[in-house]
Formats: sequence, structure tokens, C-alpha cells
Amino acid sequence: MKFTENARLGEQGRGRQVMRRRFWATVTVLVAAAATTALAAGGGFPGRGDDDRDDDQERERYAIGIWGDLPYSDVQAQTGVPNLIADMNSQDLAFTAHDGDLKAGNGISGSTTPTTCADALYLQGLAYLNSLRAPAMFTPGDNDWTDCDRVKNGGFNSLERLDHERAVFFSDSFSLGQHRIHQEVQQTPLCLGVSGPVPCVENRRWTLGGVTYATINIQGSCNNLCDTAPDPAEFAARNAADIAWLQETFAKAKVRNSAAVMLITQADPGFDGIDATRGPVRDPKTLVETDKLPASDPAAPGPAPDGFHDFLVALRQEVIAFEKPVAYVHGDSHYFRVDKPFLDAKGRRLENFTRVETFGDNVFSADPASDDNNVHWVKVFVDPRGREVFSYQAQMVPGNRVAVPAP
Repeated sequence: MKFTENARLGEQGRGRQVMRRRFWATVTVLVAAAATTALAAGGGFPGRGDDDRDDDQERERYAIGIWGDLPYSDVQAQTGVPNLIADMNSQDLAFTAHDGDLKAGNGISGSTTPTTCADALYLQGLAYLNSLRAPAMFTPGDNDWTDCDRVKNGGFNSLERLDHERAVFFSDSFSLGQHRIHQEVQQTPLCLGVSGPVPCVENRRWTLGGVTYATINIQGSCNNLCDTAPDPAEFAARNAADIAWLQETFAKAKVRNSAAVMLITQADPGFDGIDATRGPVRDPKTLVETDKLPASDPAAPGPAPDGFHDFLVALRQEVIAFEKPVAYVHGDSHYFRVDKPFLDAKGRRLENFTRVETFGDNVFSADPASDDNNVHWVKVFVDPRGREVFSYQAQMVPGNRVAVPAP
């Protein structure tokens, strides 16, 4: 089990508690102000997403917003994310999706906002998501649970933290946000919780305007097979559930005659051998990982355990069989890009597959002192009647521009 005696490292002292109470008052004001400003500027919420209902009645054009790997610092938590939420709320979005990581990989000493895996972190994330005007989707990130066993994150039991996320964000069958929509929730196969097998309630699916969407709990840190305390049993159960959810999603999309499928996850699984600086490196034909563990890993310098191979094989089979457009959204490696890196077993590009990576903090992990409020999002235009269905536009939040201020 992943556990240390220092399970509340980030919550010591009355002074810390007072600081956190003051922080929460600040966050409430900032988020409320952002939401109020955006509501005044952005008009009404689109009728296709009425409260507490699943809507697939029309195949009209609409737009969604995707983001993730945020916030990673005090300035991002107190300024960057409220600005981003205000920017999203000012636009006509059918829904938004955060692809995981509510914090940086390690807690930050002296921070005034939650940066360890203490309960306050998840309450902060919930407040952000529920301040979004449109329905808000979320999938967990490795910084939210698999890496919580690191001493700098509070030395928590990772499975207990995942259970906590399930309770905070996934307690019913609806999305988050000020307007909610109904979602299908995975019940079987079972994942693991701290006390044994539990439903993978974080895996969600919904169909909107003839397009099927799904979130899948796929993590960095080798999908929980490396880092501080790898957990092969947890990985095996969740990976089997993830593959089943993937296959069921495509089956449902075919039955519904969906125009396209979008999958939303946290991890960058690596699709080829081109860029070892931003994700796992693998043979693009066999999908076998070929790189080594990073020097920072306790098990280095051995080969990296491959927590993605079997899922990628299943994904490739489904993409080829589906034939229509498939978008794979992830965060993790903090580099905005839209590309087509997936090949078949003969080395031919899968033309109907597009990888979309959302913005994330691109400098903090290497140099925390250089954090520059790099907080932006991606707008996806969805045309269920169009040939490609999805098109993408980077949204550079005006209040978060640093190198080149907004005009």
C-alpha cells in the first residue's frame, strides 16, 4: 500500500490553517467576480445544454473548451485560472473539459494556495469547475493522486486520494459546472480503491449533437507503474477497465451513428519515437516503448515500464474500424499541439486520428522561479455535418499574456 506516517505534511500548524482560510476567501471572491463579469459579457447559456439532461437532439454546430495541467503555482491559482474561467464564460460553449492535474508534480514550500494533495486542493478544483457557466467535465491527473505518495505532496496513500477524488468530483451521474448534463458512468469492470475493488466512476461518456465523448483515467508516471511507489495491481485493474470503456464507447458511437468520437485523458502515452522530451518513446509500428526511466525515478536507470502499450493497441484497432474522425485529447507534457502521430502496423498514418494536447505550465517544472502565468485554453469547433467534424483554435487569455501583452 502507498502510505507514510506523514500523511498530513502539508497541513501542519495553526498559521497554515489561517492562511488557507484566507486563501479560500480570496478564491471565492476571484472566481465569483470572474463568473459575474463573463455572464454579463457572454449572453445566455446555449439551449442545447439545459440543466441535468443529456442532449443529442440536433446535429448543429457548436463549440467546446478544453484545458488542463492547471494551476501549478500561486499566481496561476489566484490570477491565471480566474482569468481563464472568465474568458471561457464570456464565450458560447456547449461544455468544457479539464484533462487532469490540479497542481504541480510536487508541493511548493511557502505557497499560499493548496499545492500538496491535502483536501483543500480538491475543493479548490471543484470551485473552479463549478464556476464555469457551461457544463464542466473533468478527468483525474497523476499529480492529483498517483504522485500524492511523494513526501513533498504530503506522503498520502495514492489510492485513498483517488477515492477522495471520486467522492468529490464524481458523486453522481452528472457533469460539474453551473449547468449540468447527464453522463453515462462506468460500473464494470472494477478499478481498485484503498479498501478493494470499486467502480471506475471517473470514466464518463456523453453524446452531444451527434458526437460521442468519453473521459478515461489514464495517468502519467508510467500510468502508475513507476515513480515513488508503483502499484501494478491498481494499474492492471484500471487498465482493463479503461480498455473496456474505450471499446464500449466506440460500440455505442457506431450504434448511435455518431459523426466522430473525442477521448479525453491526462497522460501523454507517446505515439512514436520522435520527441523523448515530451512523452514516452515507442516504435510507432509495434507500439512497444523503447526509452529508459528518467534519472529522477527511484528505479532508474532501467527500462521504463510501459503502462500504455495494451491501451494503444486497442485504441488503434478501434480508430481503424470506426473510420470517422477520432480526437484524442490529453495534457501531461505541457505543450500545446494538434497533430497526427498515430501509425498503423505498416507505418501508415491513421488519417482519421488527431492528437490534441492542451496548454500547461511549460517552464515551471524546470525552473519554478520563472513561472510566467502561462494559462490558456483550446477552443474546439464541432460541426457534426462537416467532413473533419473538429477544428481547433488556441485561446490566449488576454489577462495572462506576459511576453507580448494584449493590444
